[in-house]
Amino acid sequence: MDRSEIEAKLVDLLVDELGLERDDITMEAKFEEDLDVDSLGVVELLMALEDNFDVKIPDEEAEKITTVGEAAELVSQKLNG
Repeated sequence: MDRSEIEAKLVDLLVDELGLERDDITMEAKFEEDLDVDSLGVVELLMALEDNFDVKIPDEEAEKITTVGEAAELVSQKLNG
């Protein structure tokens, strides 16, 4: 799966799982500051990412994710080595 497919699926998850507006989501958007996603929402998103992409995201890596793009990059690394 290439990066653009990962980004598209991630945006879909943010809309479906967290009820965000598609127009508000950019790769530079910060979860807490720009998208108003609290820490529980980020945890829910990470669980959805693990389920949807069939990857495992350790807590130490998850704690470093602050933007949509960082989440997409992490999933890309997990899928593509």
